Amino acid sequence: MDYFHYNEDQLLAEDVPITSITEKFGTPCFIYSKAALENNYLAYRQAFEGHPHLICFAVKANSNLAVLNVLANLGAGFDIVSGGELSRVLAAGGNPNKVIFSGLGKTTAEICEGLDADIHCFNVESEAELERINEVALSKHKIAPVSIRVNPDVDAETHPYISTGLKENKFGVSAEPAFELYKRAMIMRGIRVTGIDFHVGSQLTSVGPFLNALDRVLQMNAQLSKEGISIKHIDIGGGLGVTYEHEEPPTPHELVSLIKRKFSDLDLTIIIEPGRSIAANAGILVSRVEYLKSHEGKNFAIVDGAMNDLIRPALYGAWQKIITVNKAPNNNALPYEVVGPICESADFLGKNRILDIKPGDLLAVQSAGAYGFVMSSNYNSRPRAPEIMVSGNQIHLIRDRETVADLFSNEYLLPVSSK
Repeated sequence: MDYFHYNEDQLLAEDVPITSITEKFGTPCFIYSKAALENNYLAYRQAFEGHPHLICFAVKANSNLAVLNVLANLGAGFDIVSGGELSRVLAAGGNPNKVIFSGLGKTTAEICEGLDADIHCFNVESEAELERINEVALSKHKIAPVSIRVNPDVDAETHPYISTGLKENKFGVSAEPAFELYKRAMIMRGIRVTGIDFHVGSQLTSVGPFLNALDRVLQMNAQLSKEGISIKHIDIGGGLGVTYEHEEPPTPHELVSLIKRKFSDLDLTIIIEPGRSIAANAGILVSRVEYLKSHEGKNFAIVDGAMNDLIRPALYGAWQKIITVNKAPNNNALPYEVVGPICESADFLGKNRILDIKPGDLLAVQSAGAYGFVMSSNYNSRPRAPEIMVSGNQIHLIRDRETVADLFSNEYLLPVSSK
């Protein structure tokens, strides 16, 4: 079901006209569908029925408290990569016992926070990190549950910036040193080995990378068993893609059914860390056309949204569908570069988009619920956009629009020199 749909040529979020939201909160703004978030999460839960599992939403995809709370109320766990994300999960009502702490630069303070919260597991990325977690745990008279992130050297077949499972990537530990690291972890007094973790990349559109990596990790599990090292879970990471343009990624059911087959004879919990596939198509970015401009054979639609609001097109060359909030007859449709007001040539939301538009029209950038607001900035001293969640016919403001005063509220002038 598409939770952003047209009714009589007007775009709605669930049962609410987008124009009703922009009249109240202005543009640019992010709009999310509560029902879409819920149903995208439940697709994973239903796929895993009959096998022990833990679905940990990747907080980095969308960390708004209301989004996290919607998922926490469904029983979701959370994959975090910082102490700040842990604080968000706890503030949103998330269960710390269902939290996986990933990321390769955990500070001592963050390890302390994880231990104090009694999280489910630390995903360890290096020997040095394992040593630090052990030291911190002993200093606090605690035992830290850990899994080691194994780098399976599998090509995710995705954008190089979001490929994380090749040997040249900064993430994880290669198989042979990881095996030795497990043996070392077993004799550390502050460590309890609980699992194996891997993550090959993001926006994956086939099951091949998942299955190839899993086969290699299952081989390691067999080796560990021979050494008397017993684990309780395998964390297969996240990264399942969504349809932005013409991609045809597997559904959660298609992916999970293949994964479950490989666990049929194993008494192991499966942990998965979806982010994009839950949040991306549950949100849009709405922007208003300020000016139309023709220059050197190109048509530009200059909108009030920009790369500081949605950086994926500029950073990755990402394609996201752009539609009009009010359908036009296309009698005057032209190819447009949809660009923002920021002083960068990379400031665009879409290129060569066929649109019938005029100044004042509203445009919706689809699939903006993941890696949208969370990656936004104040570049060019632009206040960040508000976030709104729709539930049926109800509109909820879940983050205020920043003001210009907010931008420098924690900055200070130098003292005036006295003469």
